[in-house]
Amino acid sequence: MTSQQTATDQSAGLIFDPASPLGTAFRIDTSSVWAEATDPEKITRVSIGTLIAMEGQLPSEYLVGMLDRVTRDSELADMFEDGETEEPVPLTRVDRDLFRVVLLGTYRTVDGQRKNTFKRGADSYPRIDAKCWSIVGSNLQTLMSLLSSEVDEEKRLYLGSFVADASAKAVADGDRLFQRHAALVGSTGSGKSWAVALILERAAALQYPNLVVLDMHGEYSPLAQPSESGKSLARGWRVAGPSDLSENGGVLFLPYWMLNQEELLALLLDRSEDNAPNQAARFTEHIRSLKRKTLELAEKAQALDNFTVDSPIPFSLSELVDLLEFDDTEMVPGSTARPVGGPFKGKLTRFISRLKTKMKDRRYSFMFQAPDTTSHYEWLHGLAKDMLGTTRGIKVVDFSEVPSDALPVVVGVFARVLYDIQFWSAPEQRTPFTVVCDEAHLYLPSDNVTARDQRALDSFERIAKEGRKYGVSLLIVSQRPSDVSKTVLSQCNNFIVLRLTNDQDRRVIERVMPDNLTGLTASLPLLDVGEAIVIGDSIVLPTRIRLDPPMIKPDSATRKFWSEWNSRPSEPETLSSAVESMRRQSRV
Repeated sequence: MTSQQTATDQSAGLIFDPASPLGTAFRIDTSSVWAEATDPEKITRVSIGTLIAMEGQLPSEYLVGMLDRVTRDSELADMFEDGETEEPVPLTRVDRDLFRVVLLGTYRTVDGQRKNTFKRGADSYPRIDAKCWSIVGSNLQTLMSLLSSEVDEEKRLYLGSFVADASAKAVADGDRLFQRHAALVGSTGSGKSWAVALILERAAALQYPNLVVLDMHGEYSPLAQPSESGKSLARGWRVAGPSDLSENGGVLFLPYWMLNQEELLALLLDRSEDNAPNQAARFTEHIRSLKRKTLELAEKAQALDNFTVDSPIPFSLSELVDLLEFDDTEMVPGSTARPVGGPFKGKLTRFISRLKTKMKDRRYSFMFQAPDTTSHYEWLHGLAKDMLGTTRGIKVVDFSEVPSDALPVVVGVFARVLYDIQFWSAPEQRTPFTVVCDEAHLYLPSDNVTARDQRALDSFERIAKEGRKYGVSLLIVSQRPSDVSKTVLSQCNNFIVLRLTNDQDRRVIERVMPDNLTGLTASLPLLDVGEAIVIGDSIVLPTRIRLDPPMIKPDSATRKFWSEWNSRPSEPETLSSAVESMRRQSRV
């Protein structure tokens, strides 16, 4: 039994009345079939997206497809049959109701030793004049139950119910969804955050889930709060803000030494300066020497023999400034024995100034003002255990207080370090994990890419291209898929698409859909809140589904403006408190 084909223990399969078809096929091409309705009244009772069964080449075979288009064709015809009269005869208009069916799979009542099987893809094409029927009522329930049984019990990810039949559960293959990257997209207010929370909730029920959520607005923090039973769905961290001075209370620091050379230079170097090459060279040389010093003091002989300037090894920032200032003011003996400026005198001044400014800027306290504990050699070991250890299950990291100009670099560094840890793990000891990239368009842009954006893109594109081999996958979440890196999206094999109203965003989805399913995008602006179309190899049929609401709601509910304007005044004390919170950069 293959992953594409399975049997069900139902004794009754699809049953249709041969004397009452919906229509008959008259034109067939490689991916779709045009049929003519035999009963104009029946065709008015079906809608776009309805599943259709069509006679196959064998009596035990039906081709299953989706109703994609309905049209009415009119032509003029004689009122009398040819030969009835030699006189001119009046003409009358004859209407034909035509519809197109996109072929999706093959259903067989008998398939070798098995009964009632479904296989994705059509192995054959229907004959001209083949009859077809709409799959409704008990037939629809039978087919949907068969699709659910397609996925092995331990791999099932229950997403909700089919819009066409609310009694049938929509089941995706959890392995296929995560191992080949996925994207969850939808306009604001379409239920995107609820969908993410639902997936996390389903994953949390597993024995050893391992997901890291990059939370850009702090909306998934409720998942880390204890429930009535005292347990929480996830563990939460918040990247340190300007008011944080310690790692207590789930505060996370990402010290500067975790950044590699290019990432640090993206934050500090102005490449338009004439002295930029000199600044980069001295900066790199001093970091290498300081990291060597750390390893020597820690007596890490093995690491000392193989480390590079990009290795995540703590070093002293104040010592780095001293070395740069020495270069910037160094005097050396001249040809006449009189001292002259050294080779870098005055060439590092602006670079040092930018570095000192970043060190003093409270917005960057999570990086340049981290506690002394983050300078310990073993600190990174603890971070790896917190973020990738399965005993923690689902991890939510709140990046909402990270400055927007540094966000791409910081998020990219965080993801890269996690990936590198997994990369360097022993293959037989790797535990797969997924990075949930909330609001991915903020740090994975498709256009107007800056030097800082490029660092994050490099990290995530590497994961998108190579991560599957090492047990790392991405779940890209965005309300603007057209603004997300095309390289990253092109690596996603599964899409959960909620309501999309923007033409550019819908065109992105069209490009990732199979050619015979592009008509589905026309319905995207009409989806209700919480409705989605799932596309990819994680689900057998790309059918419209209604997602289950999560038990723990994310903090992203749309405010009821009109109702609140009518019932809730703003409090002056609250506004004053907000002003003071803004001044001290803390809500506490």
